[in-house]
Amino acid sequence: MPRNARKKSATGVYHVVTRGIGKQLLFEDDNDYYYFLRIMYKYKIEQGSKIYCYCLMDNHVHLLIYDSNGSIDQLMKKVGVSYAAYYNHKYDRIGTLFQDRFKSEPVEDERYFRTVFRYILQNPEKAHICSTEKYLWSSYKEFESNKLGLTDTDFALSIFHGQLRLLDFVKTSSNDNCLEANLQRITDAEAISILKKKLHIESGTIIKSFSKSKRDAAIMKLIASGLAMRQIERLTGISRNVISRVAKSDKKTVPVAQK
Repeated sequence: MPRNARKKSATGVYHVVTRGIGKQLLFEDDNDYYYFLRIMYKYKIEQGSKIYCYCLMDNHVHLLIYDSNGSIDQLMKKVGVSYAAYYNHKYDRIGTLFQDRFKSEPVEDERYFRTVFRYILQNPEKAHICSTEKYLWSSYKEFESNKLGLTDTDFALSIFHGQLRLLDFVKTSSNDNCLEANLQRITDAEAISILKKKLHIESGTIIKSFSKSKRDAAIMKLIASGLAMRQIERLTGISRNVISRVAKSDKKTVPVAQK
């Protein structure tokens, strides 16, 4: 069956989401995140694109991209091929790493640009990993510290009329719904695979025998990987109240990245 043509943006700006195939984890340690950012920087320069915002989650990536010459497919293909080769070699893995085709939506006006921008940066907070400003693997720190990185910050700063207004907007609670809201949830079979790979255990019920701190850390890892609370309850036998309390505690801190 032929693919539907990608909807073009009149402004050249797109919200892009790319996922691991079958919700495959994409990042196992800090070096994986750093490598992805390095190749993203390399190929955005090569393709003449700009990254206005990004967030790298365990099994998917959000990008807010300006595509100056219609080469977004080439950009994402080069990034995907390069990262998959690195990941498969490092983890002695064979086969496709990313879903067959990345998802994208056009961003046609300033109002939706602001919505997508906040939605992307709030991903870690919505997933109960940590507060937006503590997450290492997003553009937030580049806007907060004014340090150069992957992000082309000037355009977003002009849209928000300065750093303080931008940061205040991003930290404002929201119920924004963008592209990812329409993507399929993780199945139980996929969740079991993630549980085994992320926690190195054969059965979720083993978590019940962990100490409280170790149990809570395990629950947070499963939430961060995209598992729903009811799903975690089914797979572990831990009560929904406990899982919800862990998710809402928001006590997890993220260490400062070492350059």
